[in-house]
Amino acid sequence: MYKPQHVPCLSFLILFLFHHSHADVGTSALYNPPYLPTVCYGNDATQFPANNLFAAAGDGIWDNGASCGRQYLVRCLSAAQPGVCIMDQTIQIMIVDYAALSVSLPSTSGSTMVLSVNAFGMIANSSVASEINIEFQQV
Repeated sequence: MYKPQHVPCLSFLILFLFHHSHADVGTSALYNPPYLPTVCYGNDATQFPANNLFAAAGDGIWDNGASCGRQYLVRCLSAAQPGVCIMDQTIQIMIVDYAALSVSLPSTSGSTMVLSVNAFGMIANSSVASEINIEFQQV
């Protein structure tokens, strides 16, 4: 009599295909004030969300300026040093600038997105790390 065998690869494939998350992974740096002017909105200070959770887009998500105003859910996955990420903390940020042309230099160049000091501090310990690995999803 044939007895079916458990096939680990098949289980993984099914789990992968039906996973409900459509998030991407990348890196994030931080940048300090001044934040004005921005590439997206110039000198308009009302562009920033009241909670100051905003970011500058890196080349990977800039999309020739189409990313201006986009909202992303962002969470810290890991960093070079242990204990940097604030686990189970997800924030919603808005893209207001282009990192390559920002008036303030990012702590690390080439990041997927560069978070404001407030945004970075909500998901990671900025006194320990200047770059983190993130998971992000457009809202």
